[in-house]
Amino acid sequence: MLRLRVAFVPGFSTSATRGRLYVIREQSLCVAPGARVPVDAAPDDAIYLGELDGEPCFACAGDGDAMPGTDLVALRQLFGALPDEDFGIAARALGLLAWDRDHRFCGRCAAPTARSTTERVRTCGACGHGAYPRLSPAVIVLVERDGRALLARNARFPLPFFSTLAGFVEVGETLEDAVAREIHEEAGITVGDIRYFGSQPWPFTGSLMIGFTARWTGGDLTPDGTEIVDADWFAPDALPRLPPPLSIARALIDDFVARSTMPHE
Repeated sequence: MLRLRVAFVPGFSTSATRGRLYVIREQSLCVAPGARVPVDAAPDDAIYLGELDGEPCFACAGDGDAMPGTDLVALRQLFGALPDEDFGIAARALGLLAWDRDHRFCGRCAAPTARSTTERVRTCGACGHGAYPRLSPAVIVLVERDGRALLARNARFPLPFFSTLAGFVEVGETLEDAVAREIHEEAGITVGDIRYFGSQPWPFTGSLMIGFTARWTGGDLTPDGTEIVDADWFAPDALPRLPPPLSIARALIDDFVARSTMPHE
C-alpha cells in the first residue's frame, strides 16, 4: 500500500514560483530521464501541493505533448520506477487536478469559483457554496474458507487476472454492511468475522479503498455473471494470475499467503 513519508508536508498556498512539477495529462505523468520529477518554474494556474524535503511541489495540467525534456508515462506503469513519495504525490496531483477542473463553476448557481489560500476548497463568489475534493469510499475484501481464498475475475479487467471482491459504499451503510452486501451480491455467499485490514487512496477512480478480511459463513459460490464472470476458492500454493503489487488487493492476497505459510504451534 502507498504511504507518503513524513518528509512530505501538505500545503495550500506558497510564495514559491519554482519547484517539483507533477505534470499530469489524463492519467499520465511527465517524467525526466531516470524516472525523475522535473524541477522548473510553476505555471500561474498550478496547484500547490506542499513540500517534499523542503522543496515546493506543484500539480500542473498538461496539454498536448510532454513538457520539454520529459516523456509522458502512464502513472500505473511508474509504480516501482518512481520513488514511493513521488508516486504518492503524483497520485495526489491526479486527484486534485480532476477536482479543480470539475468545480470551476458552482454546482448550485453556475457562477465561477475560486481556490482558497487557507484550505482545499473552491468557493463560489456569488452564493458562497464551497466545493471540496471528494472521495468515494469503497470496500475491498479477501474472504477465506477452510484455508482457501475467494478470488474472482471482473468483467471490466483488461487482463484476465483474479482479484479480491470490491464495491462502493452506499448511502446509509456502515463499511461492514457494505462488505456483507457486496460479497452476497457478487458471489452469492454470506460472510462474518469482518476485520479491518488497511486502506489505500486510489486516484484512478477517485476512491478510498478500505480493505477487510472476512470468513465464509454460508451459501454456494455463485458469480453474478454481470460484474463477476468467474470465481473460485484458491489455495495459497495454487493461485491464479494476480493483480500487480501496487494495489491493496495484492496486499490482501500476499498477507493471506504469508499467514497460510506461517508455522503453527
